[in-house]
Amino acid sequence: MHFKKAAFCLIIYAFLSGCSKKVTQQVVSKPTGPKREFRAVWVATIDNIDWPSRKGLSSESQQQDFRNILDKQKSFGMNAVLVQVRAAADAFYARSKEPWSEWLTGEQGKAPNPYYDPMTFMIQESHQRGMEFHAWLNMNRGAHKVSKSIINDHITKTKPEWFITYDGYKLFNLGIPEVRNYITDIVVNIVKNYDIDGIHFDDYFYPYSVPNEKLHDENTFKKYNTGFKNIEDWRRNNVDLVVKNVSDAIKKEKPKVKFGISPSSVWRNASTDPSGSASQGGQPSYDNLYADTRKWVKEGWLDYITPQIYFSFEFDKVPYKTMTDWWTKNSFGRHLYIGHGVYRVKAGSKEIGWEKANQIPRQIRYNRTKPQISGSIFFSSKPLINNELSVGDSLKKLYYYPALTPTMPWKDKIPPNAPQNLKIRKMPDLGVSISWELPSNPPKDGDEVSAFVVYRFEEDEPINLENPARILQIVRNEGLLTCIDKNRNQEKTYVYVVTALDRLQNESVMSNTVKF
Repeated sequence: MHFKKAAFCLIIYAFLSGCSKKVTQQVVSKPTGPKREFRAVWVATIDNIDWPSRKGLSSESQQQDFRNILDKQKSFGMNAVLVQVRAAADAFYARSKEPWSEWLTGEQGKAPNPYYDPMTFMIQESHQRGMEFHAWLNMNRGAHKVSKSIINDHITKTKPEWFITYDGYKLFNLGIPEVRNYITDIVVNIVKNYDIDGIHFDDYFYPYSVPNEKLHDENTFKKYNTGFKNIEDWRRNNVDLVVKNVSDAIKKEKPKVKFGISPSSVWRNASTDPSGSASQGGQPSYDNLYADTRKWVKEGWLDYITPQIYFSFEFDKVPYKTMTDWWTKNSFGRHLYIGHGVYRVKAGSKEIGWEKANQIPRQIRYNRTKPQISGSIFFSSKPLINNELSVGDSLKKLYYYPALTPTMPWKDKIPPNAPQNLKIRKMPDLGVSISWELPSNPPKDGDEVSAFVVYRFEEDEPINLENPARILQIVRNEGLLTCIDKNRNQEKTYVYVVTALDRLQNESVMSNTVKF
C-alpha cells in the first residue's frame, strides 16, 4: 500500500538529500564505502522516549514529529527505521484488538484526534523517503511499571491468569500455549494488514533478573511440562516456540516480509559454555532471559539478528571487538546488524570510551572490515538527533554515499528485468532530463519493480555498478519514470545507465547506456 503521489523526481528513493550534487565531486575510481549496508535507527515509543515527543499531542503534531524524525535520520544516511508499534500490549496502529497506547494519546484506549492510522501514515512517510519500515513489537509486556492508565477490558484484566507479576510489570506467561498463539496472532494481523518491510522483536523475553525477585511460573511448569527435566530448559523452549511460530506465520502470510530480533549482546559467557564469548556478561540471554538467540539464526528462523553491543572497545568485561567477532562466527549466514548504544555518547561520560567522539565511528569502521556484518542499527533516534560529540555529523561522513539494503537470497534471489529505452533530453536552466521505460516483461517471480537506480559515470570511466559514488538518484516506482540531473558539468560528457530494484532490493542488469 504505497503512498501514491506524483512529485517528479523529488519523490526519490535516496538516502542523502542532494545526492546528485555530491557525485560532481572528484572522480572516485573505487567505491568509497559499501554499496549495500543496512543503516537503521530504533524509534522508541515506550514512555515517549523518541516519538511522539509527549503524550496527547494532536494528530497533526504527532505526524509532524514523525516527519521531522525521518528527515533528520535520512540526512544522517539511514535507509530504514524500526518503530515501536506495540510497547505494552497496546497499539500505535488502528487495526488491532489491543487498545490504543497511552503514550500516543495520553490515555489507553483513546483514539487519535482527528482520527488516523499512525502506522499507515508512518509506512507511507518512510517509503516516500526510500526507507524501510520495520514494525517493532515488545513481546513480553502486558503492563509497564510507568503505565498511568489501564482500561477495564485490557487483557491483563480480562485474562489475569496469562500474566506473571515481576518487578512491577505484568508479563505474559510464555509457558501458556494460548499466550504464545496470542502473540503470533498479533504479528500475523500486522503482516496481513500493513505494508511493512519487517517484523522486529527487542530483547525482552523472560525478564532480566532483579535482586530479591523470583519468577513464579512453577504451576505453569507443572501443568504444561512435556518432559523437560528443569524449568530453565522448559522456559527456553517456550521462547523457541514463540520465535519459530512467528517465523513460520510470517513466511506463510507474506514471505517477503523480514523477521529480525535484537537480543542483548551476550549469548553465553565462555566461562559457562566453551561455545560462548570471551566476556563477563552479567545477564546472558541464554541463562537469564531463557533466550537461545544463537539457535534462532542457526535454525534459519530469523532473517537478521542485531545483538545490542552497547559497549565500548575499552570496556573490559564485554568489549565491543570481542562481542562483534563472536557474532561474526555465530550468525550462520543470516544478516548480522550490530546494535550501537549511541545514547551512551556523552562529553565527560564516566563510562569508559563513551567520552570519545570517535567511539561510534570506530565501531562502524570496524564493522566494515568484517564481511559477515551487513549493517548497523542505532539506539535511539533522539540521542542521535541531539548530536552529542557530533555523532550524527560523523555518520553523515561515514554514510556519505547512498546504500541499498543487503539482499536476502533465501527469501528472494530473482532480480527484475532491466529498464529499457533510456533517453536523455536537455532542459534549459535545469540540466538534463533522464527518462526510461519499465521492463517489457515481469521477472519469473512476478515481483513489481519498486525503484530504479540512476547511475552517472565520467565519459572514459569504466562502468562499475558497485561504486555508490556513481549513484545519481534512487527513484521510487510511482509512475513517473524520470529524474533531472541539475548539477552536471556542462563542459563534460557523461554516461548514464539505469537499473531496477524489487522489494527486497535485488537489482537488475543495466539498461542501455546513453552518453550526453
